[in-house]
This record gives sequence, structure tokens and C-alpha cells, in this order.
Amino acid sequence: MKTLSIVGIIIDERKQVAPKVQEILTKHGESIIARFGTHDPGEVNFGLITLHVLTSEDKLNELSEELSILDGVKVSTMRMK
Repeated sequence: MKTLSIVGIIIDERKQVAPKVQEILTKHGESIIARFGTHDPGEVNFGLITLHVLTSEDKLNELSEELSILDGVKVSTMRMK
């Protein structure tokens, strides 16, 4: 069964880690129904991405784990439905 979730991703050292994060998000693109990304203009290397994800619990965990193992990346998930 698919669940609707929100995934928050904080990226430190954005310039170095962003390409790998993008690769993982592309891999899981079929599950992502919305994406919003921004960075703090006062802090060039900090980024925040929020995702709305509709997928199985297993695939959500896989996405979160793949992102979490990257240095400088923190992930939080919230199951909505």
C-alpha cells in the first residue's frame, strides 16, 4: 500500500553534495509528486529540499536511507496518510 509522506532534506556543503542528492532523487523520481528546494542567501552552502512522496513504506525507507548516508545530509520523514 502506498502512503503519502513529506520528506525534509537539509544539505550542508550544498555544492559538493548536491549532485549525489540529485542522482538519488532522480532514481526515485516516480515516487516524488512535488519538490521544493531553496537555499539561505546568507549561507551559500546550506540547502533545504522538501518532497511530497507517494510510495510504499519500503521505498520511502530506501530513499531516506540512501540520502542519510551522504555526509552533510540530514533527512526527516513525516507520514501523512
